[in-house]
Amino acid sequence: MIVAEPTEAILADPIPARSVQTPGRRAWARFKGHWRGYVSLWIFAVLFVLSLGAELIANNRPLLIEYQGQFYFPLWRAYPETTFGGDFKTNADYTDPYVIGKIREHGWLWRAPIPFSYDTIDYYNPAPNPAPPNARHWLGTDDRGRDVAARLIYGFRISVLFAFALTAIGMVVGMLAGAVQGYLGGKVDLAMQRFIEVWGSLPELYLLIIFSSIFAPSIGLLLILLSLFGWIGLSDYVRAEFLKGRNLEYVRAARSLGVSGPRIMFRHLMPNALTPVITFLPFRVSGAILALTSLDFLGLGVPPSTPSLGELLSQGKNNVDAWWLSLTTFGVLVGTLMLLIFIGEAVRAAFDTRQK
Repeated sequence: MIVAEPTEAILADPIPARSVQTPGRRAWARFKGHWRGYVSLWIFAVLFVLSLGAELIANNRPLLIEYQGQFYFPLWRAYPETTFGGDFKTNADYTDPYVIGKIREHGWLWRAPIPFSYDTIDYYNPAPNPAPPNARHWLGTDDRGRDVAARLIYGFRISVLFAFALTAIGMVVGMLAGAVQGYLGGKVDLAMQRFIEVWGSLPELYLLIIFSSIFAPSIGLLLILLSLFGWIGLSDYVRAEFLKGRNLEYVRAARSLGVSGPRIMFRHLMPNALTPVITFLPFRVSGAILALTSLDFLGLGVPPSTPSLGELLSQGKNNVDAWWLSLTTFGVLVGTLMLLIFIGEAVRAAFDTRQK
């Protein structure tokens, strides 16, 4: 004979909180199970954090100087050469062996691991430029005598920050445009689709060439021009999700209860439309990095003095004998894109509900 347990006993022994997994925890568990993407995320995060502190890694100014019992911080403040026993009142040149010798006569200095910044021209390098890798310059110098390792670190930071900014702008604009199209539908959707078709057919490269000839090249101008077209692809996915969800039962119930349209769009429908957005984020970041590098390689990107991966690749093309220019830059670019692709694969697998 089977005796049913009392209801009180069942309620007194609830399911442990740890055994209840939310959709976010399940997605994170699937992401961690994709070991290649998980490791790539950590590697990319560490490299990006290190690049944010590029001034502490590659800088021609010492991080700390102790001279005659006093401490100086050249990284934050400029000091004249006479402060350290020099002859001139101009800012001290910490790559000059004479200034370094003066400091070491009565103190010491703590320099960055790479004692050159991205724009530091090494006038005291005995080898002609572009110089091959040596103990003074780990990855050699470019055709102007600037340290390649320093320019790679700063160029990587600019590329990733630019990609993040371009992806964020494209994501916001694309989500808003797709949400309005999918939720309102009808003539609004038809008119916006025709506008997107016409706008997307404009020759983006020609517009970049025209504006580059009119205005001075800058990262801000490049960000604005690429943002004008970077939202189109994403809006289609958001529009499709809104078209699918606008007639579901819970949306109809919300309308019948008098919930406003913007609240339904952003409170109820938008969370369900985020899956394709998040899935494509790593691939959009890699595409933005590749776009910036390509435009810099063609001379349509950032100003010439700005450290850039594309500018280094262009130098490698013009100086075929300087193999270290192309090889190191190509390695950084390919490594970054591979990490982002692996992360994107893991994110896509994490949001695949068919995965156990």
